Amino acid sequence: MDRIRTEKPNIVVIGDLMIDHYFWGSCERISPEAPVPVVSIEKESLVLGGAGNVINNLQSLGAEVSIFSVIGDDAHAKEMQELLDKTLAKDITVINEKGRRTTKKSRIISSNQQVIRYDDESIDNILISSQFHLLEAFKKNLFSYDLIILSDYGKGVLTPTLTKDIISLAKDFNKPILVDPKGEDYTKYRGATLLTPNRKEATVATKIDIVDERSLNQALIKLKTDLELDYSIITLSEDGIGLLDDEVKIIPTVAREVYDVTGAGDTVIASLGVAIASKMSIEEACEFSNKAAAVVVAKVGSATVTLNEVEEYEHSLNQGQSESKIKDFEQIERIAKRLKEQGRKIVFTNGCFDILHRGHATYLQKAKELGDVLILGLNSDESITRLKGKDRPINNLEDRAFLIGALESVDFVVPFTQDTPYELIKKIEPNILVKGADYQDKTVVGSDIADEVVLIDFVAGKSTTSLIEKIATQC
Repeated sequence: MDRIRTEKPNIVVIGDLMIDHYFWGSCERISPEAPVPVVSIEKESLVLGGAGNVINNLQSLGAEVSIFSVIGDDAHAKEMQELLDKTLAKDITVINEKGRRTTKKSRIISSNQQVIRYDDESIDNILISSQFHLLEAFKKNLFSYDLIILSDYGKGVLTPTLTKDIISLAKDFNKPILVDPKGEDYTKYRGATLLTPNRKEATVATKIDIVDERSLNQALIKLKTDLELDYSIITLSEDGIGLLDDEVKIIPTVAREVYDVTGAGDTVIASLGVAIASKMSIEEACEFSNKAAAVVVAKVGSATVTLNEVEEYEHSLNQGQSESKIKDFEQIERIAKRLKEQGRKIVFTNGCFDILHRGHATYLQKAKELGDVLILGLNSDESITRLKGKDRPINNLEDRAFLIGALESVDFVVPFTQDTPYELIKKIEPNILVKGADYQDKTVVGSDIADEVVLIDFVAGKSTTSLIEKIATQC
């Protein structure tokens, strides 16, 4: 994930732009005119949908985005342009085609449930002249793009001719090209890097009823072979992603709670695109995409996902795994900022924790009870040697970090090399700073940064020094 933050890929999206129009309200009665709910509208919102939702997801994941599409010349087109302007995309090339209706999907939502949707749109193929102008504009900066996404909603922008020409150009420039496909005939996508059909779409396209692992394998192989793809992918909803590279694999996912799958496919292709453009392997990209999709289906309406949200979701899945808790300065600064935005109370403590014992466990349990999240700064081996002498530490940093991370009371472990954790505390800015009771009447490092300092009594007779002395006398 840090690779994505570093790379900040430049991705172009070509496809069907839409306006997702939401009426939000509540329902307390049934209409006397017909057996339908009466929704009292409380607010209204307009957001980019279709290929626009892919754009929003790419930007929320940190990518630079360029946009190519064709819309109408109607009143909805003006609304669309206003929404596009707000994206601050790197390049926006949108052709207004006379007589065409810009797609607008209106939904009524009551108590987080969609009641009805109605669409206003044109679905005929765009004119040959529009295809020509779009392709010429795309050619101009093709060399600068890291990856291309075709977001096909079957609304007429990605005609067979235009799609084939774009894929051919992308291959000439050795640019990865990902496709969210539509329809029964996928031949126009031949030569793409990968497609992202869901189980139902793949069943229709391959004429293979995907009901088990065997039929999934057959469908993946057929797509890859017939369409000359680099990778074959079928999204499997809560079961994850079926992937065919050198062999068939199923990349599993775990969704915490599903509220709305609207736009989940957009999140999948956007997150795959960002990961691949950031030089992740295809398997790593699928794993990242699964996590992004799991976050977004827990939201209502066409939604986006951020790297921070994926990181938090990843941490929630791995809370019992020590390695996932170990962070560096940059990572913990980002995490601390997010926790504060969520109103979580951060507790910080630090130490050597050389030989883990009951006194440590009790101390850390009491520290965690003071807030929502406990972050522990762990002295490096070198700093312990400077502080404790040449015979310390007994256990190296890797082992100490693993053992501390295995404790349920500790949420994050951050090693530091300095003699004091002051620079680390500056990064975290904790609400509560915790030290042992032996710091009574002493200056606690970082007390000028934290909101509060709390001293906790140690368990009598339980210390690393006493353990070492006991071991020495018995040898």
